[in-house]
Amino acid sequence: MATDLAQLDLKHAAKELGIKYFLISYVDLFGGLRAKLVPATAIGGMQKAGAGFAGFATWLDMSPADADLFAVPDASSLIQLPWKPEVGWLASDLVMNDELVAQAPRNVLKHTMLASESIGYHMKTGVECEFFLTNADGTRISDGADTATKPCYDQSALMRRYEVIKEICDSMLALGWGPYQNDHEDANGQFEMNWDFADALVTADRHVFFKYMARSIAEKHGFRATFMPKPFIDLTGSGCHMHTSLWHGDENLFADEQGELGVSDLCYNFIGGLIHSADAMCAFTNPTVNSYKRINAPRTVSGATWAPNTVTYTGNNRTHMIRIPDGGRLELRLPDGAANPYLAPAAMLAAGLDGIQNQRDPGKRLDINMYTDGHKVRGAKKLPLNLLDAIRALEKSSILRNALGAPLVDGYIKLKNEEWNAYSRHLTQWERDNTLDI
Repeated sequence: MATDLAQLDLKHAAKELGIKYFLISYVDLFGGLRAKLVPATAIGGMQKAGAGFAGFATWLDMSPADADLFAVPDASSLIQLPWKPEVGWLASDLVMNDELVAQAPRNVLKHTMLASESIGYHMKTGVECEFFLTNADGTRISDGADTATKPCYDQSALMRRYEVIKEICDSMLALGWGPYQNDHEDANGQFEMNWDFADALVTADRHVFFKYMARSIAEKHGFRATFMPKPFIDLTGSGCHMHTSLWHGDENLFADEQGELGVSDLCYNFIGGLIHSADAMCAFTNPTVNSYKRINAPRTVSGATWAPNTVTYTGNNRTHMIRIPDGGRLELRLPDGAANPYLAPAAMLAAGLDGIQNQRDPGKRLDINMYTDGHKVRGAKKLPLNLLDAIRALEKSSILRNALGAPLVDGYIKLKNEEWNAYSRHLTQWERDNTLDI
């Protein structure tokens, strides 16, 4: 369409595209995708005023006495469901009493990006989404023949799930995301799909939609797609590695052909900020009880966890928390499949900007194999051992509180403490029931 999407009249778009219904959606603090299904005949009013919700009924720090919460759709985020084109999906900004909700994840990312852009830095990101295809109830992987000890890149296992992977990739192609590779991952039943990096908000919206799309298409084929960080204790967990760079216009500020490993001093300061705030950042990048079975995992069937447990950085070496795979970008290997698509990049940007503003030195790069020689490293911080430790680190972080806002941090900590208490009462069954559908 020639019309600028940000100015798009959704009522007109519905007629032009054959859309009969819109999903006006938002993501809550726990990463849950919430929506109302709105007929196209009513979308004009919704575009102006938003769709109404009771915030307390979802994972937001609100009470039943709070006023109505309105999800005001962002027309630029419009995605026509490739497998059900009569439905259009819209990401939304949450408003209450005519003001943006300060704890709403998408609002928080937009606020953090605006603060960054005000000092000349525009963040671009790409994510590597890993997930398992299981049977319908999530108790075992979907493919009984997928039993190899080292199943990564297994062509046969990949092709046995060709119809599912193909339909998801075809959808991304139709949406113009630029998907470029799909593979069977390191765990039996696990897959990864990649698409082009973009503006951090665009990537976050696509990340939200990708998870919904993968689950929907998997269900259509009789399976279940789960982004649970560690659904099977003996198999590699599902990460969500985030590739990041800062830009000013068309200039990649992380790129420096003369710099070590092809990255600039600015990038190293950004890494220094990530290292400084890593433990607090875990509350967002690794937000569930189950997350800590991935980053503190014992040896897996394949022989490696592919997840960090120590706060270190390196060059092209996948055993560290931060990797510099080539010039102009860094890869944060900390986030897992449960990471909130908006809060994880917001926290990463906040920590990185602090590193730039305070010229934080990341220290000496380590090139060792952390899985075999990590015990020899002296002075490096260890990642939190559990969700409670991560929450406590976030409570102490003035950096993330100041950048992301007290309403977000305080509300998030309150609800996460409630989650921890629920887990403590119900133990493993609660953990699985409350993580499988993330």
